[in-house]
Amino acid sequence: MILIADSGSTKTEWCLIDNAADRKIFNTIGINPYQMKADAIKEVLEKELNPYLYPEKINNIYFYGAGCSTNRKCQMIENVFQDYFFNSSIEVHHDLLGAARALCGNEPGIACILGTGSNSCLFNGHEIEENVVSLGYLLGDEGSGAHMGKILLADYFHGLLPAELTASFDQKYRPSIESVLDALYNQPRPSRFLASFAPFISENIRHPYMKSLVSGCFDEFFRINVSKYTNFKDTKVHFLGSIAYHFSELLFESAEKAGVKTDKILKSAIDGLIAFHSN
Repeated sequence: MILIADSGSTKTEWCLIDNAADRKIFNTIGINPYQMKADAIKEVLEKELNPYLYPEKINNIYFYGAGCSTNRKCQMIENVFQDYFFNSSIEVHHDLLGAARALCGNEPGIACILGTGSNSCLFNGHEIEENVVSLGYLLGDEGSGAHMGKILLADYFHGLLPAELTASFDQKYRPSIESVLDALYNQPRPSRFLASFAPFISENIRHPYMKSLVSGCFDEFFRINVSKYTNFKDTKVHFLGSIAYHFSELLFESAEKAGVKTDKILKSAIDGLIAFHSN
């Protein structure tokens, strides 16, 4: 049996494929080695994943994860998985390679992740050739849900949010400066907290302020990330993630302004990864 995982900062989507090609897809919370220690990852496997499978029956695991950007972090994930899936061959890769394989298959292209966070790469059909450094939610993540949430919150507390949106925001969240700063500096998963305001942005996307906010974030993504790649105007650009999917109209508009040739948008990588590994 094969187990494929696509893990972001918010959730992990799993697909279990048996020898008869039957597929079972299920979710757990995200597994990120920069945000979680080994014990916390093991707890996810034991409490959230265990009800869906029998570990001893898994033969191959392909795990693509946010934060799996160094050999040390990949090895940490692999060690935890090896203890739990003791009969398995395990491969751990960065979620960016997973996005490239899901979006491009074996063809060249620029693969972009726009979800809780953001990232991108130039893929030659086999491996990642170029990667604009991703600096996380504090210094980067342009075009992501965290980026949009950060701007929305700052404008709200600075009194820059239009009155009608301020009233709606108050009614839905009733935020205080203390609670927001606590979530950002003292609680786990601050990027997830920032991205949790993306549904409010989506609900009010017809408002000129929200359109401007989202378009501005996407413009920054193309300016800082995509435009850095070799021959980016002549290469197909693909997108993965909930932000790209739900704000696709504004994403395409920003891409056109940047002179970018857009192609595929996937909300999730799992279907593309299933096709890649099945082939």
